[in-house]
Amino acid sequence: MELLLDTHIFLWWQQPNPRLRPEHRDMIEDPSNRIYISAVSVWEIAVKRRLGKLAFEGSLVATIKASGLFEVPIYLADAEAAGDLDWAHKDPFDRLLVAQAGRLGAALMTVDAEMRKAPAPILWAG
Repeated sequence: MELLLDTHIFLWWQQPNPRLRPEHRDMIEDPSNRIYISAVSVWEIAVKRRLGKLAFEGSLVATIKASGLFEVPIYLADAEAAGDLDWAHKDPFDRLLVAQAGRLGAALMTVDAEMRKAPAPILWAG
């Protein structure tokens, strides 16, 4: 299975947070699954950390590299696809994640109710 983690899912997995159900944690940690983390999520976490809205100690990049997750860069085609999505959601981070999930052919693991309306495969973790 291929999964792209929504930003909050990554944070819940790393911290760890009981809001991430054991079956979803197991999916992320199953070596037979390919788990992706987007540069979009790193950007979102860094912005929120700088604004004091989120606590995350240490280097995001080092944490991700040590976790074994597959890095997803932001490509020009992702930006274009995010802008072209026929979806009323305005959050640019979420729009990029949906576009990237589509490009990767991966399900986006999330508990964000707005994502359920997204034109992409969603793995509902709520």
